[in-house]
Amino acid sequence: MTSAPAHPAPPHVPALYAAEVRHVRSSPFRYVLGHRTYMWLVDLDDLPVMPRILRPLARFDPRDHFTGDTPTLRAGIDAYLAAQGTSAGGRVLMLAHARVLGHVFNPLTLYWCHNTSGSLVCVVAEVHNTYGERHCYLLHPDAQARDEVPKDFYVSPFFDVEGSYRMRLPLPGDRLDLTVQLCQADGSRPLTATVRGTHRPAGTRSLVAALLRNPWSTAGVSLGIRRHGIRLYLKGLPVQPRPTRPAHPVQEDAP
Repeated sequence: MTSAPAHPAPPHVPALYAAEVRHVRSSPFRYVLGHRTYMWLVDLDDLPVMPRILRPLARFDPRDHFTGDTPTLRAGIDAYLAAQGTSAGGRVLMLAHARVLGHVFNPLTLYWCHNTSGSLVCVVAEVHNTYGERHCYLLHPDAQARDEVPKDFYVSPFFDVEGSYRMRLPLPGDRLDLTVQLCQADGSRPLTATVRGTHRPAGTRSLVAALLRNPWSTAGVSLGIRRHGIRLYLKGLPVQPRPTRPAHPVQEDAP
C-alpha cells in the first residue's frame, strides 16, 4: 500500500515568504532568469484581514482564480474538485500573490487540500499565462511530494503544448522549496523553474517590509515575463503558435 505523502507541519497562517523565483532554460541555448518577490500562505477558510489602511496592499479576490465567478475562494476550489470527482472537506492552504493596489498576476498558485482528518488529499496547481487565461492541474503527490502530469495548457510562446510537468511541491514550513520541470518525450528537460523562500510572520511590519523590498511586486512579475520574452525572441528563439481554447479571463486591474 502506498504511504501518504509526508509533509512538514505548516507554520501558523497567514504567513509571508520572501522568495526567489528562478527559471533555467537548457535548450536550444542556456538562459537563466530570476527575480525576488514575496508570496502569501493562507487558509481559505480564514483569510487575513489587514488594518484598513493596508487592505489595498493585500487582497484576495475570488475573481482572480478558477472560473472567476464564485463567491469565495473556498467555493472555487470546492467546485473545481467536485468537477474532478473528488473533494477535500478539510483545510485548504493557498500559496499565491495577493492583489496590490488593484493588480495581481499569479503565474502559479498552489492549493494543498486536506480531508477532515488533516491528511493531504491532493494539490491543485493553477497556472496563469500572460494571455489572460488560466488552467488547473490536479496532482496526487507521493511521499516525496512529487507528481507528474501531462502538459495541456499554453504558457510560454516558446514552448508548444507537449510533454509533461514533473513537480515537487512540499507544503511550505520554515522554508519554501518548489520545483517544476518541463519534460519532453525524448527525455530532455528544457526548462526547470524553482521557487525558494523563507517564512516570515504575516503581520503589519512584515508586510510593509516586503512591500519596501519589492514595490509593485506582482506588476514586476508580469513585466519581467514580457521583458525576458522579448530578449529570447531577439536571440532567435522561434515562437510557437497559441492554440485556440476556451479559458477563464484573468481580471488583473480591477480596483
